[in-house]
Amino acid sequence: MARWLSQLFIKSMGIAVVLIYATNVSVAQEAKELKVGLLATLSGPAAIFGEHMRDGFMLAVAQSNGALGGLATNVLVVDDKLDPEHAVKQVTKLIDENGIDVLVGVNFSRVMLAVHDPVVRSKTLFIGTNSGPAPIAGGKCNRFFFSTASQDDQVHETMGRYASLKGYQQVVTIAPDYEAARDAVTAFRRHFKGQIARELFPRLGQTDFAEEFNQIAEIEPDAIYAFMPGGMGVELVKQFHTSGLKGIVPFLSSNTINAITLPITSEMGEGLFSASHWAPNLDNPANKRFVREFSRKYKYAPSVYAAQGYDAAKLIHFALELTGGVKEQEALISAISAAPFESVRGDFRFNSNQFPIQDFYLVEGVRRTSRLYEMEAIARVFDDVGDAYAGSCRM
Repeated sequence: MARWLSQLFIKSMGIAVVLIYATNVSVAQEAKELKVGLLATLSGPAAIFGEHMRDGFMLAVAQSNGALGGLATNVLVVDDKLDPEHAVKQVTKLIDENGIDVLVGVNFSRVMLAVHDPVVRSKTLFIGTNSGPAPIAGGKCNRFFFSTASQDDQVHETMGRYASLKGYQQVVTIAPDYEAARDAVTAFRRHFKGQIARELFPRLGQTDFAEEFNQIAEIEPDAIYAFMPGGMGVELVKQFHTSGLKGIVPFLSSNTINAITLPITSEMGEGLFSASHWAPNLDNPANKRFVREFSRKYKYAPSVYAAQGYDAAKLIHFALELTGGVKEQEALISAISAAPFESVRGDFRFNSNQFPIQDFYLVEGVRRTSRLYEMEAIARVFDDVGDAYAGSCRM
């Protein structure tokens, strides 16, 4: 009760500060339009991730009749092309030439690490909707940056904890041979109490995993942990299905089985596990509305990338309602922390580094109909957890 009263007091003070600030800014001087820059990967093989993010954000704008927080909203959608240098040029243009009030988006860490500093140095409000690299959650945190996603390590930590809860003693990990993938394995180990029987690092872009599955069969581990994004993950799942290991060795993963890859792998991905802070079956009114209206509008099932984009737009909407339509940066920053925001995840609040404190789930690929496959949350692994880097954040 004391903790609840303390949080209520802090939130009430935040709302009071926003209201005082708003009354001291002449609303007559405020432009009636809100300009939002949306930066996403919208070309190449990874375009589907950006499309989900964009569509989730735009659904929330449409639900507000094109006016987040009562302000006519102009969303400038920009393709980062998964190219850090190109992305920096695009955000510079959005800020300097287009005069955006808020930047949202970014699918991949290498783009986020490139654009983060230029954006926050310009004192432009930045809401990340997927990528959450460790430096930005920790030592390079900034009051102009919020995340409606998660810190990158957290899904891997969730699977490590789940493997320990299941009592697995021997796990083989498999991930592509590049730095971020090795970081993912390190994050898995952070909460896994057993032994890593072997770490397998196939080359980036590899599509034949016969040798890796032969090694796994020889080791006979209690489980496999796979971090294998995109097309590599699709091929890994297909070959796991035909390897003779499915049904014998549990398949744990992150960024391998999800709402984007599951329709491709279909029955081959059925029954395989992943980790997420969102799933379409989370039982709260905001999520039910989101899933229903997203599927109706876009004719495909939403993913976590769509959910994070949707939440970002809703967050902006409620913050602007709290400021009375005042979009001045200091007022918005205070309002975002205090806004009565209803996330599709249910429980949601910001940590000291302005990344979410939220639940994480074990999710499973399931068959809904003969054609529809979805990820379903089947167990809560972490309850109201922040990331490992918040303690290094000094704002």
